[in-house]
Amino acid sequence: EPAMSKRKMGHDLIGALDVGSSKVCCFIAHADEAGLNVLGIGHQVARGLRAGAVVDMAAADHSIMTAVHAAEQMAGERIRSVYMNFSAGNPASLRVEVDVAVNGHEIGDGDIRRLLGQGSARCEPDGREVIHTIPLSYTIDGNRGIREPRGLFGDRLGVNIHVVTAEPGPMRNLTACVAHSHLDIAARVVSPYASGLACLVEDEIDLGATLLEMGGGTTGVAVFLDGEVVHTDVVPIGGNHITNDIARGLSTSIEHAARMKSLFGSAIPSPADERETIDVRLVGESEDAGPNPVPRSQLVSIIRPRIEETLELVRNRLEASGFGHAAGRRLVITGGASQLQGLRELAGQMLGKHVRLSRPLTIAGLAEATAGPAFSTCAGLLIYALRQRRDVPPKALGALEGFGGRLGRVGQWFRDNL
Repeated sequence: EPAMSKRKMGHDLIGALDVGSSKVCCFIAHADEAGLNVLGIGHQVARGLRAGAVVDMAAADHSIMTAVHAAEQMAGERIRSVYMNFSAGNPASLRVEVDVAVNGHEIGDGDIRRLLGQGSARCEPDGREVIHTIPLSYTIDGNRGIREPRGLFGDRLGVNIHVVTAEPGPMRNLTACVAHSHLDIAARVVSPYASGLACLVEDEIDLGATLLEMGGGTTGVAVFLDGEVVHTDVVPIGGNHITNDIARGLSTSIEHAARMKSLFGSAIPSPADERETIDVRLVGESEDAGPNPVPRSQLVSIIRPRIEETLELVRNRLEASGFGHAAGRRLVITGGASQLQGLRELAGQMLGKHVRLSRPLTIAGLAEATAGPAFSTCAGLLIYALRQRRDVPPKALGALEGFGGRLGRVGQWFRDNL
């Protein structure tokens, strides 16, 4: 029976769970030598989540459980664990340098584990939880710039580690929600890191680029250089804040505000804005109430300040971290809120970088509805998982053959259900 034969390969299944402020998305993929084949997708409006954090446990439980169940139904598989993103808990990056004695013997996996363990033990400031310990470069007896120390000899082995920490409370709440769906967490990945793995090309990861992941409740930042992520940050402003501003400013519903933002919104004014009008349905008005025309310029005047505030925060935090210019002038923007008209131009002006908008680059087989920038994080979680299993750097995963290869039914499902 086909289902049984698949279940024998259960250990090759990868579950990715993107828990966001606007949506919860689950991908289930099968990993083999050729790459990844997505078998199922579940997609659910997020309830009980704000800025990536749980604010209503029961509602968040239901959103996660429903998304996972839908993906399992589509895949005809049950998963036991998931790779999960996070943007809550004020994620912060720091750099740590440690070294250990290796006494002249050949350096092996045990030495690397001992070294990284020491680095992790040294960086739990103020009770924060260590999420990532990412080795950037090694030293042997003071010689820097060593990418792969295994098999080399020396007396002292050192490493420069990028550490990402978060407040433990929000992390425990997310972990509890996943546990209520009877799932283990294989790994937690800060959201912009995952999105970067899905959206950046090999040269950008190697030569340097900044990734901006604009979600519903947060805007994530990840700086990549020399083949790795060297800095991450999360700004607690996203597309939902713009929608709320529109709803308040024009006295309309959240639903209507979101639709206006998508259809008519822009981050940059145009000369035609005064002439163009938008019909706004006021809160509490009946369906047959007459139109309430508003110039498009009024909508743009609400959107632009919030986008400017977000980009100013990103710019200031990047400059404070020292990575404002370290990764060059390449800026890649993704995430569900990145599709706003004029965003690319405004970001280029304010951050002084060359900007491109991106969607998951390695999911060529996905239908348009599933290959958009809103799915970058979930796609990146699958790539992260494959990277962990193969123990290879991210730039080697730039073009995975077979990733999304047999996805006709996935695309059809989205056309039928969304």
